[in-house]
Amino acid sequence: MHAWPASEVPALPGKGRDLRIHDTATGGPVTLDPGPVARIYVCGITPYDATHIGHAATYNAFDLVQRVWLDTKRQVHYVQNVTDVDDPLLERAARDDVDWVALAEQETALFREDMTALRMLPPRHYVGAVEAIPGIVPLVERLRDSGAAYELEGDVYFSVEADPHFGGVSHLDAAAMRLLSAERGGDPDRAGKKNPLDPMLWMAAREGEPSWDGGSLGRGRPGWHIECVAIALEHLGMGFDVQGGGSDLVFPHHEMGASHAQALTGEFPMAKAYVHAGMVALDGEKMSKSRGNLVFVSALRRDGVDPAAIRLALLAHHYRADWEWTDQVLRDAVARLERWRAAVSRPDGPPAEALVDEIRAALANDLDAPAALAAVDRWAALQAERGGTDEGAPGVVSRAVDALMGVAL
Repeated sequence: MHAWPASEVPALPGKGRDLRIHDTATGGPVTLDPGPVARIYVCGITPYDATHIGHAATYNAFDLVQRVWLDTKRQVHYVQNVTDVDDPLLERAARDDVDWVALAEQETALFREDMTALRMLPPRHYVGAVEAIPGIVPLVERLRDSGAAYELEGDVYFSVEADPHFGGVSHLDAAAMRLLSAERGGDPDRAGKKNPLDPMLWMAAREGEPSWDGGSLGRGRPGWHIECVAIALEHLGMGFDVQGGGSDLVFPHHEMGASHAQALTGEFPMAKAYVHAGMVALDGEKMSKSRGNLVFVSALRRDGVDPAAIRLALLAHHYRADWEWTDQVLRDAVARLERWRAAVSRPDGPPAEALVDEIRAALANDLDAPAALAAVDRWAALQAERGGTDEGAPGVVSRAVDALMGVAL
């Protein structure tokens, strides 16, 4: 599967700062020192509907991570998946009487268009669940053969007790885990499981549903968590720098994925930091496909909204915060974009070196994008009030905003 085209990242003078970011597993900030190549895995979409603002907010957060790393003169090895076979996709295709493969391809293509418009940096490896199946099957077989997984009526389940570190990402108690498992694709009430929390690794073929050759597992399709584990281990290996996604993935997805990988390899941890973006609400409820309360990026673009304004609307909120999308949020972003473009359109302006340092410091401090925006606002206000004599300043500001925040002025 191919990703989307990369927008050019302007080179800035000097060097950025190492990223200090909140790690869900430890509950506090960690300073990441990835070495010359930083490794990040971000969980992708299940393509049964278009990209909404909640998706965009999550991918914006991890785009900032990449930009901070690039500014430290590191290379970035970014991997993202597409869950292009899953129950919600099959259910939507059946509801709309369309081919599930065609639906997945259509929505993945639209996602690529949205990411391109928003200037999100593409992954080096963009991998669909279906194309990952040949690598998933042997991992499930290894877990089963080692005793870390077991069969139940043809399905294969992971035993959470096989990983002594299980629970170390979310730190939830058993009751909370069971509740979230039921809400987020698990089956804690299925009879015969060793532990209600045990997640499915391989689903035996069901009548009327797609299935693939699973070797000794029989025909079927993979579970949700093992998909990301197989892709991450193949392309990044254990101990990569950041496992990212929305906060709704902390449990069960990232918890289970970590345990799968740790049981497979005997190594700990799967990722050095587990980083999670907050949820975006609309009309007081979390924006989600199941609720249908969505604001689509593609719809905003069709209505003529500048993608740079959409990105500024996302940047106005700290990535870990839960917030609500409103018309006022977008109006404020459009106004900010107009002010900034007016400020950089002049031939000279106030010196920009200190501003670039402010932006770098804000983003290195747990991706504090609102602080970075405020710094640019102050420079733009000074430019509007009395200007300056530094002929190169507007260009420096324009390149810095593009390189570090992905906003083209």
